[in-house]
Amino acid sequence: MMQVNNAIIRSNENIGKDVYRMVLETSIASEVACGQFVQVQVPGFYLRRPISVSEVLDENHLVLVYKTVGEGTAALSEMKENEVVNLFGPLGTGFPVENRDVVLVGGGVGVPPLVETAKQYISNGNQVTAVLGFNTKADAILVERLKECGAKVVTASMDGSLGTKGTVMDAIKENGIEVPFVLACGPLPMLKAVASCYSCGYVSLEARMACGMGACMGCVVQDENGQAKRVCKDGPVFQIGKVVL
Repeated sequence: MMQVNNAIIRSNENIGKDVYRMVLETSIASEVACGQFVQVQVPGFYLRRPISVSEVLDENHLVLVYKTVGEGTAALSEMKENEVVNLFGPLGTGFPVENRDVVLVGGGVGVPPLVETAKQYISNGNQVTAVLGFNTKADAILVERLKECGAKVVTASMDGSLGTKGTVMDAIKENGIEVPFVLACGPLPMLKAVASCYSCGYVSLEARMACGMGACMGCVVQDENGQAKRVCKDGPVFQIGKVVL
């Protein structure tokens, strides 16, 4: 159930190139499903920032992993322990948790929501292979965290400095990964490539959002029938083939 809630920052640490990991104490933690997001009110800024939930630590703590891409997220990265941010959420339709082995495909800042997703599948006794793509080794995030969760992790980088040289699809081919069920989150070209190779699975879309609950119609995509779908409410997770990428 969506709530507006003041959350206490318990830590806010730099974990990579312009990427931060924030642990929040909040009563909505127990409501979050993997792949959902929250709208964060950064003090001093009018519009909320949509940030996917990376993982749920317990019923009172969740983790946000975000990249500083503008003034709002830059200000968020400067906030300290025990300061308060206002959250609206959890929002959106997350990844389904099915009783089957899965390939998780993540690109760049699309990797964070895969952590909780991996935890959910592994807790059900399923094998999880995470294929993570970055521009360079310096851009890599959450590789070790996913390994700690029990996932097999395969990496790719465009310059060859980490794992397979090339894309996540190159890494899947090089490593002989044949699991037919995929969950993916990352930039649109990556999602298009995934959808062109897999018929069974789901993709999580990125979009500019204002309200976060489907009222403003600012994040609309088309489904396979040409009908409007709202990324914030109908997604961000959609079944492969159900939306135009």
